[in-house]
Amino acid sequence: MNIGFNIIEALTSLGANKLRSMLTVLGIVIGVTAVIALLALGQGATASITSQIESIGTNLVFISPGSTRQGGVAQGEGSAQTLTTNDAAALAQLPGVVAVAPVVGGRIQIAYQGQNSNTRMTATDPAYQTMTNLTLANGGFFSDSNQSAYSSVVVIGSAVAQQLFNDPAGGVGTLVTLNGLPFQVIGVLQSKGGTGFFNQDDQIFVPLSTAQLRLVGQTNLGNGNVVNSIDVQVDQPNDVNNVTQEITQQLSGRHGSVDFSVTSQQDVLSTITQTTNVLTIFLGGIAGISLLVGGIGIMNIMLTTVTERTREIGLRKAVGARRSDILQQFLVESVVLSVIGGVVGVIFGWLVAHLLGQVQLGGSAIKPIVTLNSVLLATLFSMAVGLFFGIYPANRAAKLEPVEALRME
Repeated sequence: MNIGFNIIEALTSLGANKLRSMLTVLGIVIGVTAVIALLALGQGATASITSQIESIGTNLVFISPGSTRQGGVAQGEGSAQTLTTNDAAALAQLPGVVAVAPVVGGRIQIAYQGQNSNTRMTATDPAYQTMTNLTLANGGFFSDSNQSAYSSVVVIGSAVAQQLFNDPAGGVGTLVTLNGLPFQVIGVLQSKGGTGFFNQDDQIFVPLSTAQLRLVGQTNLGNGNVVNSIDVQVDQPNDVNNVTQEITQQLSGRHGSVDFSVTSQQDVLSTITQTTNVLTIFLGGIAGISLLVGGIGIMNIMLTTVTERTREIGLRKAVGARRSDILQQFLVESVVLSVIGGVVGVIFGWLVAHLLGQVQLGGSAIKPIVTLNSVLLATLFSMAVGLFFGIYPANRAAKLEPVEALRME
């Protein structure tokens, strides 16, 4: 018996019990749908986060202070106050360094005529704009003169502009309040979007000098003002490792100890990529469990089919069908069931992934990516499930003796 004949026979047999076949296929459909949708979400999140990081640049180095100890217990990384504006000025003199920006950050309340938003504030130098590829949709970024004059000016993200002015590029020239203090909006950033709970458009930027004087206060350490972190832009991405070593030597010499940590953008990108890849595999593995459940359903229906068609099996053997022919016949039926479920599951998986992509998380949505690899993986795995769970029923059918099978009512 050839494969083509067995496929036609399998479709005829499955068509004779449409409802039962549909319920059996449903298990595979759910499993494949879950695999496709979850893998698409995982890969979409990875691509979106990677894109955001790369849009900032891969030639950045971040320096954060170390941790403090209270009552013998180490606090979180960055809890110490060891970095200052003087450190930033010293790092700007290192070879291979293009720009340096000290940073003070935190959450702040921004309001305008009854509309308000609790957003992320970054207080820094004007160099931060070019370092992180910030593009303005309207207005401009603050300047060195704004920094030296302690100007009460602010640059806002498009999400903040939308919240306050109902216009993602509006508000330039308007007076808003930051924690109750008046600031003038001088620029609105181009929308970049975000992933999950991190939205690049939901943030504002103010001059570091102004923030330390009027918003967050300032602490002096060795004639310099304490900052939360220092960002360094390296001339060439290939020089990041060498510059990182130079930064470590410079700061450890100034501080007398290594009371800070140095991380490159490349390290961040690698860590996040590995984490999201593991998460994607984990999600795919969970979804794969439902495929196994669907496979058990196939085994159950095939065992029932063998019992119902015992006389048919005996008759075929009596007229010359070999054991391999019977085995092949029932294996093909189980594989056809799983393939039909796999194809339908791929279609539903794409639809579900598309719908999940419309869900807003933190003001942004993850754009799922359905790849050919995930489609092939889900389809081939569903075929393998049908083959694996069809072996026992098919083998049981093949072992039936013709005389005993013909006696069955």
